[in-house]
Amino acid sequence: MEYKKILLKLSGEALAGNNAFGYDTHTMTSFCDEIIALVKKSVQVGIVVGGGNIFRGLKGANEGFDRVKGDYMGMLATVMNALALQTFFNAQGQKAKVMTSTFMEPYAERYSPDKARDYLSLGYVVIFAGGTSNPFFTTDSAAALRAVEIRSDILLKGTNVEGVYNDDPRKNPDAVMYTEVSFKEVLDKQLKVMDMTAFALCYENNMPIRVFNIHEKGNLKKIIEGQKIGTLVH
Repeated sequence: MEYKKILLKLSGEALAGNNAFGYDTHTMTSFCDEIIALVKKSVQVGIVVGGGNIFRGLKGANEGFDRVKGDYMGMLATVMNALALQTFFNAQGQKAKVMTSTFMEPYAERYSPDKARDYLSLGYVVIFAGGTSNPFFTTDSAAALRAVEIRSDILLKGTNVEGVYNDDPRKNPDAVMYTEVSFKEVLDKQLKVMDMTAFALCYENNMPIRVFNIHEKGNLKKIIEGQKIGTLVH
């Protein structure tokens, strides 16, 4: 199956490449190159970006920050990442719009599903920042919500592993990867796809999820062309 509209979930850590913090120029350029190639093929691309390369609310709470304030700080980190991505897209001649879940003029436009769909139809890459604007909700939840709202064909979750496994492949070398799995199997086997709030939203709205290695160059193009990269959850 070929996809015409996708929602890509990018973690903040992905933007840092091999760095412990901030941004890796080569990684950012590579991501943008791959996404621009999709837009040139008339694929509509929305992106939800995390903020873990700058600040992660839950980690802050474990270190003594108030959880609500920590989550707000994490939301602001996602805005910084969205603006960084927009800068890289613009530098390569690609139109990109940052839309935030709360008012943040003049930095970005307030999110509206209708406006987002309009921008996508006009060839913009739309970057959604600020999470859901609510504490205690992850950017996975924001990705699931935006995927449903913009009527995406699929939610693509870019990770640093090849797909969904029956165990943590970084700890268990014998872990087995699924190429395809149902929503029910994920629940029954308690597989790690995304947080349960995000997963439930996809389940209830029949939004397929493909988990794949975002660092493997060419994977996005292969997925759009219908190749079975990573794990399909449906």
